[in-house]
Amino acid sequence: MSRSIEVVRVAARGAEEREFIAFPKRLYRDCPQWVPWFDLDMRAMLRRRHPFFRHAQGEFFLVRERGRTLGRACVVKNPSYIAQHRTSCAHYYFFDVEEDPEAAAALVRRLLDWAREQGLELLRGPMLLGGVSGSGVLIQGFEHRAAMTMMPYNYPYYPRLLEGLGFRKHVDLFSMDLPPAGFKLPERVSAAAQKVLARGRFRVLLFTRKRELKLVADRIAGLYNDTLADHLEDYPLSEAELEQVKKDLLIIADPRLVKILTYDGAIVGYLFGFRDLSRTLQKNAGRLGPIELLRLLAAMRSGDELLLNGMGILPRYQRLGGNALLYHELEKTAAGGAFRRAELVQVSERTELMLRDIQTLGARVIKVHRMYEKEC
Repeated sequence: MSRSIEVVRVAARGAEEREFIAFPKRLYRDCPQWVPWFDLDMRAMLRRRHPFFRHAQGEFFLVRERGRTLGRACVVKNPSYIAQHRTSCAHYYFFDVEEDPEAAAALVRRLLDWAREQGLELLRGPMLLGGVSGSGVLIQGFEHRAAMTMMPYNYPYYPRLLEGLGFRKHVDLFSMDLPPAGFKLPERVSAAAQKVLARGRFRVLLFTRKRELKLVADRIAGLYNDTLADHLEDYPLSEAELEQVKKDLLIIADPRLVKILTYDGAIVGYLFGFRDLSRTLQKNAGRLGPIELLRLLAAMRSGDELLLNGMGILPRYQRLGGNALLYHELEKTAAGGAFRRAELVQVSERTELMLRDIQTLGARVIKVHRMYEKEC
């Protein structure tokens, strides 16, 4: 018997919008590793209120059969990415689907059709906001919980569905466990860090209060595009997007976990650490009422798991010893006694030097996310 599968465009503020937000909560109801976005942030996306949509276009879709939702996804055209990487591609994100090859095929066909209508030649992803929201399909490490909303999570059948539809690998992203008890710099790296400090040109700015961090937030945000925009899973953020990132990070940032590298007084690098709020986000299930807010505030003060998502140095300062200083700060943060575990989030396989350095320091890969692509 033939199936009645259809793909419908999601209209904002209607039943489809509510279903787009609700579907993954049902799909992952019994999954202890999945972490939801805030419903508020999801609505901002669906209603194109996020500053991303000031320069990008996109659509959101549901795949259904006789009124029952089988999957969801969005597809976007990001001119900033296209210009940066000189690639005629659309991106897909929020790709969640039941283990149903026909439903997945119908959904992907609609994404490809949309990309072709935009004059694009490739469909690539999952990716939306680059490093801000994380990218890729999880292909290894399904037993580990997602790092807040800094990375997607999916069931093990997702790679099989996509590869069965003709998607191929674009790039892999590695997340690594940094066991605090065993994370120690080799003596040569510690010695190099001390020599760099003694020369007096590099310094590390440390913070204890958010108001101190706010004073340099604009200068820190300005480094993002110069250190990450050329990565295959990223793109140059607009001023409005950088402002949104700054606002979001200042809400959850613990100033003591942010380390800023300067050279002759100019900010040239950074290391961002965050208390892992994933368990609380799971309890809150996307809601942000008074009770949920109190839970988050408590977790921000006392969480004993550390996420490191964002480490970079301006290219012209990368071989002057600043790397050793940031690794030294990484060691102090991870092994300082306040955390029982630490995780470095989504480092591109193309960043070979950093991957090699971090693994030399005792880190081990626990999750691999893969960005896929397919010709339209």
